[in-house]
Order: sequence, then structure tokens, then C-alpha cells
Amino acid sequence: MLGATVPLTGFGYNLAKGSIEAVKQSGLIGAFTGGVKAASGGIAAAVFFGYLASLISKPKMKKQ
Repeated sequence: MLGATVPLTGFGYNLAKGSIEAVKQSGLIGAFTGGVKAASGGIAAAVFFGYLASLISKPKMKKQ
């Protein structure tokens, strides 16, 4: 469960910057859509590389 606690570098910055730029272009609705559009590349890359790592690694059962 370590992967869920590791933050993406600059994720908050991307959300804020995308929201600010979208508000300038689209108005108030841009506050909700701009951050998601700006950070979607980082999110997609994290999911993709996590999936690749799961294909390469061999799962092991934890001994309790």
C-alpha cells in the first residue's frame, strides 16, 4: 500500500496552474475542469507505469 501514499511531484502545482488558466479562458467552470485537464498526463503516466510494474513483478504472499 506504499504507492497510495507517494505523491506525484508537482501534482498540486499542475492542478492550480491549470485551474487558473482555465478560469481566464472559460470563466468559473474552468475552476473545475482546468486542473483535471492539466494533471491528466501525470495521472495517466502513474497508472500506466504502475500497471507495467505489476506485470513485471512477481507477487508474494505475506507471512503473518
